[in-house]
Amino acid sequence: MSLPKTLAEDVARNLVMVARLLDEDPEAAYGYSRVALRLASRVAAVREAAGFASYGVAKYAEALAEFRAARRMTGSPHLWPVMADCERGLGRPERALAMAGEPEVGKLDKAGQVEMRLVAAGARRDMGQNEAAVVTLQSPELASKAVQPWAARLRYAYADALLAVDREAEAREWFAKAVEADQNGVTDASDRLAELDGVEFTDALDPEAEEAELAAAENSGIGLEDAGDVPTARSGVPERSRDRAPEGERSVSGGVDDPDELDDLTDEPDYRAAPTDRTAGPLETGRE
Repeated sequence: MSLPKTLAEDVARNLVMVARLLDEDPEAAYGYSRVALRLASRVAAVREAAGFASYGVAKYAEALAEFRAARRMTGSPHLWPVMADCERGLGRPERALAMAGEPEVGKLDKAGQVEMRLVAAGARRDMGQNEAAVVTLQSPELASKAVQPWAARLRYAYADALLAVDREAEAREWFAKAVEADQNGVTDASDRLAELDGVEFTDALDPEAEEAELAAAENSGIGLEDAGDVPTARSGVPERSRDRAPEGERSVSGGVDDPDELDDLTDEPDYRAAPTDRTAGPLETGRE
C-alpha cells in the first residue's frame, strides 16, 4: 500500500533502525519495530520487520503472528522456515516437523530449503531424536562446494549433530568444512574446531589473562620487559544464542537517502541486517 510522504519517511526511518540494531541490540530494535507497527500495520514490510524484531527477543508468539500477517499480505513463502522455528520456540517441535512436509517448502529457494532442513533437524533434537537429526541433515546440499552462508550453516549444524551422538572424528571433519565455507563468519566453526583440537585462546584484552601471562613469564625466568613478547590470541567469533532459522541470510538493500523514494513501501526494505550505527531510541512521529 502507498503511504503519505511524511508518514512513509517516519516508517522507513524506524525500519532502518530495526535493521541496524537487530543483531547488536535486539531490545532496541524491538522498540523501533513497535513504533513502525503503530504507524503502518497494513504494510507487509512493517509486519515482517516486527516479526524479526520479536523473534530476536524470543517473543515467539508475537513473531509468529507478525510473520503470518506478512505472508497473508504478500503470498510469499520465504518466511515459512522462520515460522516453523517459532513453533519450536513455543515448545511445539511436532508442528515444526509437520511444516517441513508442507508444499510451501517446495516453493522456497535453495537457501530457504536449507533453512527448513535446519529447523526440522533442530525439532528432532528438541524431541530427543539425535540420530534422526543427523539423518535429516544428510542431503545433496551438504556435499555442495558452494561458498555461501547456507552451506556453512548446514555443515556446522551437521557437525554439531554428529557431536551430539558421539561421532567426534566426523564432527571435527565437518567443522573444518564449515570453516572453509564460512567466509563471512556467520558461525563459530573455527572456535569449535579449535576446541576439539584442544587449542585454548586467550583474550588479549582480559586483565586477568595478562596478569597470568606475566606471572608465567616471571616463573620461567623471562623478565617483565620481555613479557610483552609472549604471544596471545583472541577468539574473535561470538557464539550464536540459538540455532534458529534465517539469521545468516540477512542483508540490507538500502537506506533513506532520498525521501522522494519513500512514498510507496510496497517494495519491502531488507531490514533483516544492517550497519552498526546506533541511536538513542525509537523515532516517534510529530512532523507536519
